[in-house]
Amino acid sequence: MKRAVSLLCILLCCFFIYPATGQAAPSISANNAILIEQSTGRVLYEKQAHEKELIASITKILTAIIAVESGKMNETATVSRKAVYTEGSSIYLEQGEKISIKDLVYGLMLRSGNDAAVAIAEHIGGSEEGFVHLMNEKADWLGMTNSSFANPHGLNADNHFSTAYDMALLMRYAMNHPVFREITGETSYLSENRSYSWRNKNKLLTEYYEHTTGGKTGFTKKAGRTLVSSAEKNGMTLIAVTLNAPDDWRDHMSLYEWGFDNYELTNLAEEGSELYRLNNTRDLQSGYLHDDLIYPLRDGEYEQLERQTYLLEGGNADMDGRIGKTIFHLKGDQIAEAAIYAERKSEESESLVSQALSIYGQILGGR
Repeated sequence: MKRAVSLLCILLCCFFIYPATGQAAPSISANNAILIEQSTGRVLYEKQAHEKELIASITKILTAIIAVESGKMNETATVSRKAVYTEGSSIYLEQGEKISIKDLVYGLMLRSGNDAAVAIAEHIGGSEEGFVHLMNEKADWLGMTNSSFANPHGLNADNHFSTAYDMALLMRYAMNHPVFREITGETSYLSENRSYSWRNKNKLLTEYYEHTTGGKTGFTKKAGRTLVSSAEKNGMTLIAVTLNAPDDWRDHMSLYEWGFDNYELTNLAEEGSELYRLNNTRDLQSGYLHDDLIYPLRDGEYEQLERQTYLLEGGNADMDGRIGKTIFHLKGDQIAEAAIYAERKSEESESLVSQALSIYGQILGGR
């Protein structure tokens, strides 16, 4: 009994001397996972996030964003026999059917149509193989260094894989496009070619989690359940990715609640003027930040920030009007930087530039 009381006293002392600084990260079912903040890309949680894995139909996020950016959303595709007979999930296209790329992208994202994926690929890429080339080029451009794509739908194939981290990079990029964001956030959609609506398979969006703004589901027997989603709460947007996760809905909700509870968007540097000391002198230089610098931080991290300001020689401005920058480090890692400008852009000068551009556009339009 005395030993038990002594142990309890020790535990209580430890609690008060070393208080918890935040909730422990949630235990999740996924083999691979990541949680990032949308605006900065800061990784808030990761679990084997850089391991190459099968990804199933979350592949279609890449197919969709390429289609959205192609400028061909209002074009009409003719459905091929190959598209119709693609195995797996389907929106039941018919051979020879004519349907807009826009409708195909909705069918791709909401109902995970593999037939829609092939129809999109053949129209935009000229062939499925041509489109796959575009996919890999886009992935390279986005910095998805541990990814390779062999098809537009995600069925198991050699050289078709990605990582939780790479898929988070992709979703972060895609969610910056308003058309993609609108499509992935729809609970249902009625195609002009159908008498019934397609309901989104993403149950986080349609049923389980009110803060969900988009995402894509995936499944094959070899890949297991894969899921990419996004959620917004109190002005902060998070992106979660899980691979091979038997309980993926709960995984994502747990990750989101942990992230929203433990991180807050914090202003590291406010828009406005400030005086800076020129390097190795007593002279002061006035500088201006054009925007607030926002970054997600946990309790106690703001006090750990280290700031270092660098000014150009003599306080002279470069071609873009910058006289220097302030770099922010957290625990030895650079997390952000703020450009310092010589002066504030006046509303009058901005107005004059806008007027000049408008007149120039009218002149060109009148030719």
